[in-house]
Amino acid sequence: MDLGQINTRGLVLLGCGKMGSAMLAGWLERGVAPHVVWVMDPRPSEWVKELATQGLHVNEPLPDAPAIVLIAVKPQMMGDALPSLRAIASSSTVFLSVAAGTPIRAFEEALGESRRIIRAMPNTPAAVGRGITAIIGNAHTTAADLALAEALLSAVGQVVRLEEEGQMDAVTAVSGSGPAYVFHLIETLAAAGEAQGLSPELAMALAKATVGGAGQLAEDAPDSPTQLRINVTSPAGTTEAALRVLMDEGRGFPALLKEAVTAAADRSRELGQ
Repeated sequence: MDLGQINTRGLVLLGCGKMGSAMLAGWLERGVAPHVVWVMDPRPSEWVKELATQGLHVNEPLPDAPAIVLIAVKPQMMGDALPSLRAIASSSTVFLSVAAGTPIRAFEEALGESRRIIRAMPNTPAAVGRGITAIIGNAHTTAADLALAEALLSAVGQVVRLEEEGQMDAVTAVSGSGPAYVFHLIETLAAAGEAQGLSPELAMALAKATVGGAGQLAEDAPDSPTQLRINVTSPAGTTEAALRVLMDEGRGFPALLKEAVTAAADRSRELGQ
């Protein structure tokens, strides 16, 4: 991470809940000094209060021209939180939002049409450094602005860039909401194991480790997920018997996940209106 701008001009974090805290922890681990970070949060955690003894600024007057302001408050709190940022007059400050469902135009209306604004959609595995975040900037952002945002967000996982903001609804439906789909898979896989005679504890341990391990293998292996599936599916074997159910076009994963992702994307569009 290029810390030059951050260490010189400072970084503001508006909202330090689970996502904000995960990002702050990642920045500190990568060498961002506590004294160049301003945290604005009405209910700072004990961890944040402890960092204040090391130089972190908590609910103090903001710097005049920070390099970047990361907006990590919940969408319903945005109206109350954004006015505090209007005092930042610098035209070079980048405003980076990780608020779901809040389009770039909403920030332009609240902060000024000429502001440099980047919208991002992270996901909850960021809490363990395994997230993936999609970003898109408005017309006023530069390549350097996007690189700075990417460097900050890479502290909690992978970063991808979108071609246009309209893709954000699909990203929200796939990776933003996606962890919940996987958690539900773990729940239902464990319940199915219980139905076959396993204890609840053993079924859950098997389900968690299987989903976690398969996900890691899918990321690390040179083969595609399709090929990995084929590799573990013996003809006329147990896996093939199960996949005949799961891959059924009418009632299996193909139909269910398409319907689920469509519902999430549609809701994301509604929230952005």
